[in-house]
Amino acid sequence: MSNETDTATSNTTMKGPVLVLGASGSIGRHVVAQSLEAGFETRALVRDPGQVSLFPEGAEVVVGDPTDAGVLAEALDGTTGVVFTQGTYSDADAEQANYWPVKAVLDALKAPARIALMTALGVTKPTPGHDWKRRGERLVRASGLPYTIVRPGWFDYNEPDEQRLVLRQGDTHWAGNSSDGVVSRKQIAQTLIASLTSEAADHKTFELVAEKGGAQADLDLLFAALQSDADLDGPLDRDNLPLDAEPQDFLGDLDAIRNRF
Repeated sequence: MSNETDTATSNTTMKGPVLVLGASGSIGRHVVAQSLEAGFETRALVRDPGQVSLFPEGAEVVVGDPTDAGVLAEALDGTTGVVFTQGTYSDADAEQANYWPVKAVLDALKAPARIALMTALGVTKPTPGHDWKRRGERLVRASGLPYTIVRPGWFDYNEPDEQRLVLRQGDTHWAGNSSDGVVSRKQIAQTLIASLTSEAADHKTFELVAEKGGAQADLDLLFAALQSDADLDGPLDRDNLPLDAEPQDFLGDLDAIRNRF
């Protein structure tokens, strides 16, 4: 989008490469570019070798299935940051796209890494697609890893003068259209990358939208104003996905990953 200014944080140092899942998607490509711009060694995980040309010079491309243990062993080697941008709104593919890559990466990690997980605004409104995104969120929260979970609004529905980021909590906007909130793809990517090195963003879950005004220069002030996650859900989230009604396979995954790191 035009008229955007770069965002920054008062960062701590994170060494080692950043791995981007869903890298060939409309958000993932921005994330790869923002990661390189921020000075990170950057790996892009894609399924199709023909997608190598999508990425800027300097990106390392790993080709393979994001749930394949062998592929992930290569992609995660030495990695200290992982950004998830994959996902679908198709109920038929929801578990495979929204959940399995998160579980596979957490299982494959040999050492702690900082996680930035993108899900969606409205994710707490029950649908099969949303529920599998929420289960992915819950795995990340249970893992013991440092993390930030970003729930962006409608991509690029914002007007040129709507660049002021607003971080909401509680996921209270369920209309299912752009009235719930809008934000540019570039600003989603900037926020995901900024969160990787921000102490203020750790253990935070929020909805990301943009409203009228200019982009902020320092996201740490926005991150610091948020409530931290206390348990398996985001602060102020509705209690409408009870654990005792969850699939047994997921509960087993949750027990296996809990405080692994």
